[in-house]
Amino acid sequence: MTRVYFQNHGFMHCDLRWLLNANNYATRRNPSPPTTWYDLPTLTLVIDHPEGKILFDTSCPRDWESRWAGTGLEEYFPYDNVGEEDYLDSSLKRLGLEPSDFSMVVLSHLHFDHAGNLRLFQGSGAQLLCHRAEKEGALAIPGDFQGAFVKKDYQDGLAIDTLEGEPEIAKGVKLLDLPGHTWGTMGVMIDLPNSGTIIYPSDAIYMRASYGPPPMGSPIVWSSLEWLSSVEKVRKLAERHNATVVFSHDSELVRSGLRLAPAFYD
Repeated sequence: MTRVYFQNHGFMHCDLRWLLNANNYATRRNPSPPTTWYDLPTLTLVIDHPEGKILFDTSCPRDWESRWAGTGLEEYFPYDNVGEEDYLDSSLKRLGLEPSDFSMVVLSHLHFDHAGNLRLFQGSGAQLLCHRAEKEGALAIPGDFQGAFVKKDYQDGLAIDTLEGEPEIAKGVKLLDLPGHTWGTMGVMIDLPNSGTIIYPSDAIYMRASYGPPPMGSPIVWSSLEWLSSVEKVRKLAERHNATVVFSHDSELVRSGLRLAPAFYD
């Protein structure tokens, strides 16, 4: 039987306005409104499937402060509320898992907080996968970093295979093509016998407020039109399959509503 473990790897922090465009704009009467320093959870999924174990995303690295130095990310998105037990390698060990236990590691996209631990799986035997458009775009950026892409996370000897479309990578586990946040953002839809269908759209939809309706955009998007189309695609899929949508960076959901590992959905 398939089991899905949601792991939270501690919290980054950021100005909430990075996530929600309409958050607390200045006005003539209030030209300097306070902002919110937001707790930003970082999730991964362990899909324990009879055909092989799949990891969806890899969270932030232990050496985030030095790896991100000079990019600005260490200031705008510090990964500063995390305990030893929260880092990816520790949380996997808590489930009795090592990198070599996975047959596949799927990257929803190649941003710093999703591909940050990809090197843990170098030489592990796991197939590393992302969308073709994502790999092409991320490798083509000039220099060592740009925006939320840090090239040392995903290049220099890492063999990442690519895919397109919406393949079923294991029975009942389907990848979703959800561009907009980046060129090749992907989500995953998982059919479970007891818990029903779960849709994890990754950063195609950050949080419940992003989902709406109406959807609320973010300044961190490659294409606003494609992002909006992806949000509505998820909404239609959720209605059609009576699915639970789990948002990638929703601190309220993580703290009060989401079943976190070692608990699971099945």
